[in-house]
Amino acid sequence: MDLKLLFDNLTNPALLFFLLGILATRLKSDLAIPQNSSKFISLYLLFSIGFKGGQELAHSHFTIAILWAVVFGVAVALLIPTYCFFILKRKFSIENSGAVAAAYGSVSAVTFVTAASFLEIQQQTFGGHMVAVMALMEAPAIIVGVILMRLYGKQETTSSLRSVIQHSLTNGSVLLILGSLLIGFLASDQQAMGIKPFTTDIFKGFLAIFLLDMGIVSGKKLGVFFKSGWFAVLFAVFIPLLNGCLVAYASQWVTPEAGNRFIFAILAASASYIAVPAAMKIVAPKANPGLFLPMALAITFPFNITIGFPIYYAIVS
Repeated sequence: MDLKLLFDNLTNPALLFFLLGILATRLKSDLAIPQNSSKFISLYLLFSIGFKGGQELAHSHFTIAILWAVVFGVAVALLIPTYCFFILKRKFSIENSGAVAAAYGSVSAVTFVTAASFLEIQQQTFGGHMVAVMALMEAPAIIVGVILMRLYGKQETTSSLRSVIQHSLTNGSVLLILGSLLIGFLASDQQAMGIKPFTTDIFKGFLAIFLLDMGIVSGKKLGVFFKSGWFAVLFAVFIPLLNGCLVAYASQWVTPEAGNRFIFAILAASASYIAVPAAMKIVAPKANPGLFLPMALAITFPFNITIGFPIYYAIVS
């Protein structure tokens, strides 16, 4: 792994703002993001991710190969949070298990961008439709997490599966990202350009503020993460490694291109620290971001870009 690439990613402003939030709590600073502003930023991030994914999907020429790629990606996004939840609930609460499972079933856009840089260094290319696959893999994991929390939560065990699915699909955050994806798909380039300053240009700024807020929240509750001990750390390392390796191997039956297979692997291995925390802040306020955010951002992300990438690339090559 190129040390410069590693350094560039570890000095990413979004990551540093997250660390600043943690530092602020350690220093007992009064730095805080107003609750209403925090909720607005969460909704904005979901909207922007969904809309841009819809635009990418609209620009892809549909073929059987793309269809299979989408089906495979969504299947992975449904399977991973399901089996992760049952592992996690042996140690964590239902809310925390659902949130962590959703985070590891969903994807990290920052890891995706880092993987693209890695492939560029390796002089490998990947299909543009993989950006749409990434966006389509966000919502299924959130839906699965919400369904499992409702099914196994103490107050939701009597709900029928149909009502649970209906409530999950109509949940505000899930509906927003799916609706934004559809709207982005239907909008013309000219129409999308009209709101590009809002959907694209200011995205990184809002992301930095969001992660600052998440860092503040996480810093206040880091004790829970440390109390979880070895289980959380081992899960954050070995589960992504397992997911990445299995998908890197299995993807050969979906696409022959090494670049596409590598992207599939990192999407399976990555953990969301944007869309899922934004959704869980609304869906499951009892879920502790001081647990799933450090797992995804402080352990899984650096592990993937340092050790995971070369392993997944070796498998697909």
